[in-house]
Amino acid sequence: MAGTRALLTLENFIDGKFLPCSSYLDSYDPSTGEVYCRVPDSGKEEVEAAVEAARAAFPGWSSRSPQERSQVLQRLADLLEQSLEELAQAESRDQGKTLTLARTMDIPRSVQNFRFFASSILHHTSECTQMDHLGCLHYTVRTPVGIGVPPGVVNIVFGMGPRVGEALVSHPAVPLISFTGSQPTAERITQLSAPHCKKLSLELGGKNPAIIFEDANLEECVPTTVRSSFANQGEICLCTSRIFVQKSIYSEFLKRFVKATRMWKVGIPSDPSADMGALISKAHLEKVRSYIKKARMEGAQILCGEGVDKLNLPPRNQAGYFMLPTVITDIKDESCCMKEEIFGPVTCVVPFDSEEEVIQRANSVKYGLAATVWSGNVGRVHRVAKKLQSGLVWTNCWLIRELNLPFGGMKSSGVGREGAKDSYEFFTEIKTITIKH
Repeated sequence: MAGTRALLTLENFIDGKFLPCSSYLDSYDPSTGEVYCRVPDSGKEEVEAAVEAARAAFPGWSSRSPQERSQVLQRLADLLEQSLEELAQAESRDQGKTLTLARTMDIPRSVQNFRFFASSILHHTSECTQMDHLGCLHYTVRTPVGIGVPPGVVNIVFGMGPRVGEALVSHPAVPLISFTGSQPTAERITQLSAPHCKKLSLELGGKNPAIIFEDANLEECVPTTVRSSFANQGEICLCTSRIFVQKSIYSEFLKRFVKATRMWKVGIPSDPSADMGALISKAHLEKVRSYIKKARMEGAQILCGEGVDKLNLPPRNQAGYFMLPTVITDIKDESCCMKEEIFGPVTCVVPFDSEEEVIQRANSVKYGLAATVWSGNVGRVHRVAKKLQSGLVWTNCWLIRELNLPFGGMKSSGVGREGAKDSYEFFTEIKTITIKH
């Protein structure tokens, strides 16, 4: 990175070197609405250079032993850990999230991921079968598809999707694509990559339900559901945006939930007491607010948050992209607020009568990423979890991850899975070898 104290200027990282670009884009600090950084506006030329660097580095890196590659990943984890505060500050400023969240979740989780996969690559085994009557032995080997960290192994190219993104995903020498983002972008990636039959891993949106039965422990359920709805300003693909509450406890849950939501503090990212920071951009803030306007026009009730409560911010942050966590009720399942991913601090709370009814309603959207179920009945928990069309189901908790197990969604929430075994299979090609003796 290069730049002045006034304005940071990022550079692409290609073949182990930071390289300037012919044109740049402004990047805004979400907490102030001011430009704080210039980012390369890359295109086909930069993508070509990055692909060539990766191709040149691939033979040497892929021939290294798992032990050598594990040591490199462990070293990366060490470096991340040593720079935790600096990286947390950068992540908070770039994304608008609270510094506390970046310090306690984002950077530590990155360290954990590197350490997990550094260990994981040491423990994979291949398959082997014998055909004695034919005198044959069959076994499998896996060859890497992706690349790792000496010069040319990792290349970072900044830019906008229509220019740099399309050039990258349509490049014939890029064999696979791992993407996290929106469904429309994923559709475009699929179109561009189809002529080359690329492998795709797509982690897309969600319209995640929380199902709260009458025997739920509200002392645990309410604060956890507030967190699952509004953590990181609701800008987590796994956040809860539809809350179904059994009718007998609906009023009590709603009273507690709104009270707890109003205590969820929105503040500048550096405020250690803030639960929520700013949304990622002005355009996204306006998009999220538009859903609340639509809900009002449909006759829904806004119980707290946007347009109901007052947001207090320091003068310097008045132009930042902040909004209060918002709770919507009296809304139909057919509403866009109940069907489309808002990706902001907005959740809808509606009542239900029976188990069968709520499963049908929870499954009625095109997404199927995650769900939470709250109940003290073990049999019910298993029944409901099995019938929900979701790649992940948490019961009486939220966002507890086990990296050994698959992560990903059903339906329009994505293609493929991540995790120890799934990632290993995606980022390698399997080959069956037969030896006749």
